[in-house]
Amino acid sequence: MITSLQMRAARALLNLGQRELADLSGLSLPTIQRMEASQDIVRGNVDSLMRLVAALDAAGLELIGEGATSESGGRGVRLKAISRQRARGRREKTTAPRR
Repeated sequence: MITSLQMRAARALLNLGQRELADLSGLSLPTIQRMEASQDIVRGNVDSLMRLVAALDAAGLELIGEGATSESGGRGVRLKAISRQRARGRREKTTAPRR
């Protein structure tokens, strides 16, 4: 399960717009908009939800479910370790040394 808040947070972490997420997941833009407009748990058919979660996973995002290991508890999202390493590597390449 994924909540609308997790979905928006995931897009923010990955720096994706709704249209980009729709393209990655193979879903339509109106479907992504409807999912994000949900009050809590995202509603949709099983295939659409699985495509959404698979696209986020492939982009390097991990969904934290209720009761999953998380220091502060509750639901959330986080970048996978590999994605954090890639992001760190990009920052190191683009950051010039200070004098």
